[in-house]
Amino acid sequence: MAKDVLVEIGVEELPARFIDDAEKQLLEKTTTWLKELRISYDSITSYSTPRRLAVLIKKMAESQTTIEEEVKGPAEKIAKDENGEWSKAAVGFTRGQGKTPDDIYTQEINGTSYIFVKKHIEGKAVLELLPEFKDIIVSIQFGKNMRWGEETLRYARPIRWLVALYGNAIIPFEITGVQTGNKTYGHRFLGEEIILNEPSQYETSLAENYVIVSADEREQLILKGIHELETQNGFQIPVDRELLAEVRNLIEYPTVFMGTFEDKFLELPSEVLITSMKEHQRYFPVVSKAGQLMPHFIGVRNGDDHELATVAKGNEKVLRARLSDGEFFFEEDQKQSISFYQEKLNRVVFQEKLGTISAKVKRVTAITESIADLIGLDAMEKKKAIRAAEISKFDLMTNMVNEFTELQGIIGEKYAINFGEDATVAQAIREHYLPKQANGDLPETITGSLVSIADKMDTIVGCISIGLIPTGSQDPYGLRRQATGILRIMENRKWDLTLEAILDVVLSLYQATDMERLSSDKIKNELNEFFKYRATFLLKEVNIAQDVIHAVLHAKIGRFDYTVSKAKILADRRNDETFKPVQEALTRVLNLSEKAKGQDTVSSERFVTDTEKVLFDKYEAVKEDFYVANQNKDAEKALACLGELADPIHKFFENNMVMADDETIRSNRLGLIKSLSILIEDFADLRLVEWKQQF
Repeated sequence: MAKDVLVEIGVEELPARFIDDAEKQLLEKTTTWLKELRISYDSITSYSTPRRLAVLIKKMAESQTTIEEEVKGPAEKIAKDENGEWSKAAVGFTRGQGKTPDDIYTQEINGTSYIFVKKHIEGKAVLELLPEFKDIIVSIQFGKNMRWGEETLRYARPIRWLVALYGNAIIPFEITGVQTGNKTYGHRFLGEEIILNEPSQYETSLAENYVIVSADEREQLILKGIHELETQNGFQIPVDRELLAEVRNLIEYPTVFMGTFEDKFLELPSEVLITSMKEHQRYFPVVSKAGQLMPHFIGVRNGDDHELATVAKGNEKVLRARLSDGEFFFEEDQKQSISFYQEKLNRVVFQEKLGTISAKVKRVTAITESIADLIGLDAMEKKKAIRAAEISKFDLMTNMVNEFTELQGIIGEKYAINFGEDATVAQAIREHYLPKQANGDLPETITGSLVSIADKMDTIVGCISIGLIPTGSQDPYGLRRQATGILRIMENRKWDLTLEAILDVVLSLYQATDMERLSSDKIKNELNEFFKYRATFLLKEVNIAQDVIHAVLHAKIGRFDYTVSKAKILADRRNDETFKPVQEALTRVLNLSEKAKGQDTVSSERFVTDTEKVLFDKYEAVKEDFYVANQNKDAEKALACLGELADPIHKFFENNMVMADDETIRSNRLGLIKSLSILIEDFADLRLVEWKQQF
């Protein structure tokens, strides 16, 4: 008879940012485990709160599915000796499957005969297998782990109880000295100890003890409370999805409440208010129907509505202290100047070997100026970009950013305007930190884009130059994120600028310093590989297969927007049957080009057949159009130009022996192959595309 199964991992409060992923892992690992063990069931539901991760499996079968399995052995010619008897290989194969040579039969696969045996695999009782669930629990990965007591297990937080039930029977296993049982716990302050007699009681029993174990249900309760307050008060509560997810994972029983603060605090920059509410207190800001910030906030209590007004007042007191600090810092900061804060940057170290933040700003300014020249920026825009770079970090020395570090750049923009700077320059101070996440918002202005690239490139080249190369999960300076940001900005801006050109600018800047660093070749190789990994990551994000990625990145990244276009057109063409003759022709040229090394010249006067003359003439005609398309970054046109060579190439190979006995003819034909391969490889190394798998 099928029974329900419940497993709950009771822990000390998990960090909110770990919970969703941990719950997802638990569900996926459980699903995979059941599939591999051939255990059938009706459904699986996962649960999570700050104090628990759980999975409920409905109507699990009592035993594994019994199967008849066909097992393939070695080819028949290996399985039999010269006398036609079963060889040691055949005997060993059958013994390994629990069979004898009498059980062997043969089947032909792709023209080759192989030996097979059939195995009957009897399903085991599920109760025997369920203790292995322990392995799933200990295999869950977290962003950061800890050990406790004398235990060797590394986990996000200590495990305090384990529930494991198969029907009303306890599944026996133990982790870090904690034995499984049928006892769980309600809300830390409002709930009680709970004895579960069967898995189906789980949700109801915990809800009665002020624990909503479904994260989605907690989220809906929060949204319901928010919408009720909107309706009652006639204002709006913009719901930040990340904040909602975090709050949902901080509590077990949500109750929404409203608090207020003094109108005078609305004179502060709105970002200060919002940061104080969202980042520091996990409150939702309130705005009017017109979108203006109002002197209210929405909080979520981890508990019921008892004495909710008192809870609101306590939260108001905490926020008022925060905002009072912000008010003081804002007023004090206005008494100084940008140059005052710039001078203080001389006393703050960015990185021991890379110098102060002031030194970094000087490098960023020089890089910004060089990139502006490379893209042909006009004098006025260039002047703004240089000024933005010069003052890009001044706000780091303000009281406000020292207290509210999340506001770096944002306060810089506000203060720069207050201090009389150009609006574009001020905006670039904020934008040069973008994107803040790999897929975050990009700078909107050219000025912000330039300074963002310059700042990020300085950090990357500087860190790698002194050996601070990201490894595994270790990336303390966020180099991967910053490299991704550079490539995304380049793709978005579509400047006539290659990544390698920017790297050359920054490398030459560092080579002119006397800082201790790795060898120039080592630095360049590390940078090239590092950026190729990030380019690969971004191309995978748009569903480009690995082989196509290798094809377009075989030599360099170049203009990243064009590299992306080439990858997309190749990904499309590889599934087009009509493109196969083109692919075969171009790939054949590239394969033969290895023999054409050193053959740099080709003369039309040395051709002896019509087909080689026709191919050369076509090459001459196509070459200019191809390079124009390349210059215009028109991937479709460039590939179409190469496609025009396909028919002449096929006819050339049908009617000519490239490796002719006559050295002059051979050399000239190899020169033609070399010329063609240079053209093709300028687009991509098509040899690396696994075409045959697509047709």
